[in-house]
Amino acid sequence: EIFAMFFNSVTNGGKTTLAEKLKNMLPNCDIISQDDFFKPESEVETDERGFKLYDVLDALYMDEMVTSIRNWMKSPASSRVVTEESENTCDNLKDVYILIVEGFLLYNYEPLNELWNRRYFLTLPYEECKRRRSTRVYQPADTPGYFDGHVWPMYLKYKNELEENASMQVDYLDGTKSQEELLSYVYSDIIQELNKLRE
Repeated sequence: EIFAMFFNSVTNGGKTTLAEKLKNMLPNCDIISQDDFFKPESEVETDERGFKLYDVLDALYMDEMVTSIRNWMKSPASSRVVTEESENTCDNLKDVYILIVEGFLLYNYEPLNELWNRRYFLTLPYEECKRRRSTRVYQPADTPGYFDGHVWPMYLKYKNELEENASMQVDYLDGTKSQEELLSYVYSDIIQELNKLRE
């Protein structure tokens, strides 16, 4: 049985850390990261201000990402070494394979919409997001004004599109909460969903 959850967040929202921690708590769990599907810098468009447009779907090999997810779903057991179940995992989940897909542009790409069981979106207020972004080193490095000129406006545009789509079932999470609090909430939610699946 396959269970796929998608984690989306604003830049530096904490999705990768959360995904890694969940992977250690859940049986037979794997992660696919959208960051692994960026096109090389030479293929990413530049706007009139000189900003590289990384925060758009065109900057990513999305077809390859969908193919990777589908391949994993076809044969999850062969894609990794099956982990020993964590002590607190129910016995009836041992034959479930769990995939966590994490990224910053997942829910506005139609071919991904049929692949999920649960969708989470980690949000951050502007100041906190900008503060966290400034502590990270990127290749290529952020040019002056890049966050305000490209990253944040694209996040707002994307989030607004999501909120306007009434059919989109997304669980919004407050990224300013502690990792422990977020982890506890998401883990409980997933176990509940998995148990529903088994009924």
